[in-house]
Amino acid sequence: MAEPFPLEPSLWAATAPAAAATPALRESVTADVCVVGAGYAGLSTALHLAERGIKAVVLEAKEPGFGGSGRNGGQVIPGLKFDPDELETMYGSERGPRLVDFVSRTADVVWELIDKHKMDVPNTRNGWIQSAISSKAVGPIEARAAQWQKRGAPVEVLDRQETARHIGHDQYLGSWIDRRGGVVQPLAYARGLARAALAAGVSIHGNTPATSLVRENGKWIVGTAQGAAVTADRVVLATNGYTGDLWPHLRQTIIAANSFQVATKPLSDNILKSILPGGQSTSDSRRIGLYYRLDHTGRFLMGGRGPMREPKGVEDWAHIETMMEKMFPQLKGSGIDFRWGGRVAVTRDHLPHLHEPAPGLLIDIGCMGRGVALQSAMGRAMATYIASGDPMALPLPPGKVRPLPFHGLNKLYFQAFVTWYRFLDQRDAKAV
Repeated sequence: MAEPFPLEPSLWAATAPAAAATPALRESVTADVCVVGAGYAGLSTALHLAERGIKAVVLEAKEPGFGGSGRNGGQVIPGLKFDPDELETMYGSERGPRLVDFVSRTADVVWELIDKHKMDVPNTRNGWIQSAISSKAVGPIEARAAQWQKRGAPVEVLDRQETARHIGHDQYLGSWIDRRGGVVQPLAYARGLARAALAAGVSIHGNTPATSLVRENGKWIVGTAQGAAVTADRVVLATNGYTGDLWPHLRQTIIAANSFQVATKPLSDNILKSILPGGQSTSDSRRIGLYYRLDHTGRFLMGGRGPMREPKGVEDWAHIETMMEKMFPQLKGSGIDFRWGGRVAVTRDHLPHLHEPAPGLLIDIGCMGRGVALQSAMGRAMATYIASGDPMALPLPPGKVRPLPFHGLNKLYFQAFVTWYRFLDQRDAKAV
């Protein structure tokens, strides 16, 4: 069988500060809370628990930030896929406004944490732009901006000319800019969270896969591949796109889709000035969206959906590189320094999910392209809930673990939809 295409080093692994030491768990320990997964959600939860005097132990199968937290595009985007009015209708007059307020402030949490803990994280907060590739997308974008404006958010609609000035090409018909957003070096941020958690007294153990989860005499026992175990009053599962079979059927509630990215070699000053001159990050309105930005080393990076399987060669990134040069012809010949990917957890309703299937067990899964901000804030909310017992501390009510029907076939359906949606996106763009 052919070896998989190497995904390391990614741009982020090549440019992040060194990771703190997180040695594997060798001896069994006790804790108030055991957190499984050292991504944004798990690390934020543990950090905020420690700040409340609650002893937390974090178990990570690889190293902090190894999964989606260290492999995403580094776009810090507030909100969810659904607009505020939709969320209030979906969750009612009590929960709905609370949820909207929560997601409105998720990006704030990222910069609060970076500043408070003096993290070594390259970052810029100049906003996030969502652009319309077709006339059909202009109305929804304008409505989305109006809904956030009504709630006091610093957002603005940009016409085609203003959009071109901000982006660096004239292929979009309009956009809106959300000045709450920005960019971070995502692996540096994950490692910054780990350092802050360690400094607060959290024990973090990398290269320690959790292999079993049982409840005995009112306590949870989390077994590991090394044989050592953590005994805790509570457990938080925060494994998202890298979820395994630790809890029955949880893995079957999501599609662990691949998101692929490329990054150019450092660009010349002339080219840099012609692309995203205001330093914003961008996603567009395609059904299978593209996202792109510049990084702190002067590289352009673009990401989008990849095949469901693991990559086999550079051809698996060809669709992204083609779109990159189609949008920005000045990038032709710039060269690609990095190609990488990571898994994201796609839920059936495109919303994050919380579950509490047994006493003392809290599960958080699903990012929907908002993981940097969403999961940083979700970790703080989960810590508040654990400390207070107040169910309203959680932005969403915990629901049942509901496996997707015919989960194995869903991956095939998902890939088929990706192919079909790409065709529709190309058709809509050509109609402009």
